[in-house]
Amino acid sequence: MKIKYSNLLVALLLPLTYIKAQEASLTPTDAKAGECYARVVLPAQYETVEEQVMIKEASEEISIIPAEYKTAEEEIEVIPATKKLTPIPATYKEVAETIEVKPVIRTWKTSLKKKALPVSKTILAAVGTAGVDLNNSQPGDCYKEYFVPRKFKKITEDILVRNEHNETEMIPPEFEIVEKTIVIKPASKEIIEVPAVYEETEEQVLVEAEKSVWKKGQNPAQKVSGATGEIMCLVKIPAKYKTIKKRVLKTPATTKIVEVQEETQVIEVNKLLTDTQIKNIPMPAVYVTIEKTQLESEASFSWHNAKDEVKDALKYTGHQICLTEEPAETTEVTKIVLDVPARVEEEVLYATYEVVTVQKLVSENKEVKTPIEAEYKMMKKRKKISATHVGWKRILCQTNMNKNIISKIQTALNEKGYNAGEADGLLGRGTKNALDKFQRESKLATGGITYETLGALNITL
Repeated sequence: MKIKYSNLLVALLLPLTYIKAQEASLTPTDAKAGECYARVVLPAQYETVEEQVMIKEASEEISIIPAEYKTAEEEIEVIPATKKLTPIPATYKEVAETIEVKPVIRTWKTSLKKKALPVSKTILAAVGTAGVDLNNSQPGDCYKEYFVPRKFKKITEDILVRNEHNETEMIPPEFEIVEKTIVIKPASKEIIEVPAVYEETEEQVLVEAEKSVWKKGQNPAQKVSGATGEIMCLVKIPAKYKTIKKRVLKTPATTKIVEVQEETQVIEVNKLLTDTQIKNIPMPAVYVTIEKTQLESEASFSWHNAKDEVKDALKYTGHQICLTEEPAETTEVTKIVLDVPARVEEEVLYATYEVVTVQKLVSENKEVKTPIEAEYKMMKKRKKISATHVGWKRILCQTNMNKNIISKIQTALNEKGYNAGEADGLLGRGTKNALDKFQRESKLATGGITYETLGALNITL
């Protein structure tokens, strides 16, 4: 399918050049049939060179070697020596003691029942007189009885649980706080550095020299087809400068000597007024009162053995006696008895010293001047190595360009960030502007779609 292009498209594909007729031949050399060439503007070539520029003049630096001190330690008595008296209280131990509050009681009663009444000693004596061995009788043995009951009374008794003793009370020593002045740094001389004074100055450095270039003009009588030729104008581009700042020495550095007064410190120390004292306090003995049951009078009984046969002449009184036994009653009393008596331990408290660090001058301050070399900075400049000129480059033309190629060009420009618009295969204003911007920023020949441009866009035919 044939594609017809407007005269405007054909005009765009013609070379847009900066004219330098003496450098371009009238026809391209080594051209082959079917190839299209155009005279295009080949941009000027530059190289970057560096130039050394002084930014700070030579000067000298003044440094101060500080005075040297040696550190000495001095002991100061802050608490004088004294004695510490520590009362050690007496220690006690608990002793458990079993006290019988009611003895074992063997009682002759009228029966073995729990509520039976006891018998008297008279009856027991009568039983003994009758030949009955009452002492060897066992609990549970029964006899006839006439009795007088036994009597008991309650008594109280004080039991000592803690002996009389003395307790000690320690009265601590008394101090007063006094002030003492010490020298921690002696008087000296100090050399103070007065720094140099600089001022900022500005200087303009040539970066790119003045130059003249050819730029394309427009003839109002030019046809759309471009048959009337090209218009070129020689334009002067002014030189480019860069302003740099320099530090210039205004006043050199100096020094001055200042008298430094001695440094003192007031510290507080303790002065002993009264030493430690001991006070003895008497403590009374401690007793516990307990109650006891004590026999007051024995019972009197007159008895016949209930198991023996009695003569008919004996009258049974109707009372029967039986030997019963009540176990002894005891109570546990805990006594607190003295184990180790109270005492006082004496401890010597040595005087307390505080170590104060002071500085003693060994050598005075010294002034040292060190020369400082001038500072330079490397400035980059652009130097032209070849001027802008016109040359022949192979381009796309009506014989070897179609919509497909233009569409590829538009797609490649869009991918590289140059807005060529929609890839519609039409060479409109947006595509032309994007193509021209890409060629200029890529340092490519401008004025046509060269094969060099296609290679930079990675397009193959």
